[in-house]
Amino acid sequence: MATPSNDSDQARSPEASSHEAPSHGAPSPETKVDTANPGKRKRLLLIFAAVVIVVAAAYFLYDTLVLSKRVTTDNAYVAAETAQVMPLVSGQVIDVTVSDTQNVKRGQVLMRLDDADQQIAVAQAEADLAAAERRYSQTAATGDALQAQANARSAEIGTARAQLLLAQGNLERAQIDYQRRQALVQAGAVSGDEVTAATNALRTARANVAIAQAGIAQATATRVSALQDRAANTALTRGTTQATAPEVLAARAKRRQAKLDLSRTVIRAPIDGVISQRNVQIGQRLAPGTAAMMIVPVDKLYVDANYKEGQLQGVRVGQRATLTSDLHGDDVVYHGRVVGLAGGTGASSALIPAQNATGNWIKVVQRLPVRIALDPRELRDHPLRVGLSMDAEIDISGDR
Repeated sequence: MATPSNDSDQARSPEASSHEAPSHGAPSPETKVDTANPGKRKRLLLIFAAVVIVVAAAYFLYDTLVLSKRVTTDNAYVAAETAQVMPLVSGQVIDVTVSDTQNVKRGQVLMRLDDADQQIAVAQAEADLAAAERRYSQTAATGDALQAQANARSAEIGTARAQLLLAQGNLERAQIDYQRRQALVQAGAVSGDEVTAATNALRTARANVAIAQAGIAQATATRVSALQDRAANTALTRGTTQATAPEVLAARAKRRQAKLDLSRTVIRAPIDGVISQRNVQIGQRLAPGTAAMMIVPVDKLYVDANYKEGQLQGVRVGQRATLTSDLHGDDVVYHGRVVGLAGGTGASSALIPAQNATGNWIKVVQRLPVRIALDPRELRDHPLRVGLSMDAEIDISGDR
């Protein structure tokens, strides 16, 4: 009698018998393929090796023809020549018309100072100018008066000379009359009173001549003095008019200064840009030179790219550069040109330069800032801000 286990073995399907056949040592189809086609594996290895060689060659050519003609760095940052806004006159702030992050145009009013003191200064300068012009007119009129006095003194000299001639004629007649009286004294023809009268007349005539001579000298001296005063006065106005007189010009300069100080109480934007670091409030009193705010010209930005010293051998002023920013991503590419290389590395320009005097020296690769000017049109389309990070690539294949 047969056992159930034997019946179950006999009842197995032909598929099960066929799957169990390899367990008796028969090779699988895959094994048969591998062992039957050894050349296929060799061809795959050759293809893989060829692909590796082509990729390596392509990279070598790319590095030689492309990468070697460009120097790149991600150590680059946006910068700008900012404008400091500061008052040139002292005063109390009465109005501030802008705030941080606000765009402004050149000439736009930023803030106003109290101008009461400047208004008074302008009024004082106007008064000083009027006084100077009046003094010049007075000086010119005085010169004409002094000339008239000199002319009058000339006439007085003529009068004095005529008086001298008259006095001299009287003296001659007195002398003749006195001599006659003296000649008749011996003969007793004249009395003593007549002789005395003739003597007194002669003395009077002589005195009148002396007085006339003194009058001429005095008139001459007065005329000389008048002429000297006229010359001194003329020296004050010679070669000038009221518009060109030195004292008038000085007064006008003071008036212009006063008006300039008055205009400076209204502080305007010197450039186009964005307000930054506003440090002023209404009611605050500012001294000249106090930093009130800063304006960043966002359409005139540049990039300082810090290249390693080994990358700068082929970098020249005028070479083209392409840049991307983290702000806009790689889709926005900026184009610029190299405008200059810094005069020293950042380490050499530090407040305390690095020094090594211990002998334990380790060479550190230095970086030199390279300034790259950006295209203003691209900046207007895709604005940047100072301090943002950039990736810079300079094409060193040519000098320009």
